[in-house]
Amino acid sequence: MKKPVYYLALFAFLILINCENNTTVTVFHESHETSRLNAPFSDAVETNGLLFLTGQIGKDHKSGNLVEGGIKAETKQVIENIQAVLQHHNLELENVVKCTVILKDINDFALFNEVYVKYFIKKPARTTFAASGLAGNASIEIDVIAAK
Repeated sequence: MKKPVYYLALFAFLILINCENNTTVTVFHESHETSRLNAPFSDAVETNGLLFLTGQIGKDHKSGNLVEGGIKAETKQVIENIQAVLQHHNLELENVVKCTVILKDINDFALFNEVYVKYFIKKPARTTFAASGLAGNASIEIDVIAAK
């Protein structure tokens, strides 16, 4: 067998072995917030270079209370909560590729968006809808997917 053909065959064999042994590892991360360690969900799930964050509401995790001041204040706190989880995993808001936004009242959309556009400069894909009620009597919940 000629050397170039031998190396090509060896290369193809190594690729085949790599494809067969390529397994997806999924990591279910605990919260970095001690108050959320016993929550029945993961703060973030990592797989295939993506980080899926659990939904965040406008709760100040230090006080345990929803921030006061309406939709704009809650939106700011939600995004800061998202930012804290991302930073815990060595990522930033710029790594976010998809946002899902749930508003308690769709009439809050313009006020929410005023705050949102200041943080998500890269304009990740986004879905926004309204629901009749959110956890903790929140006005907004956002979950994101970030790429590593």
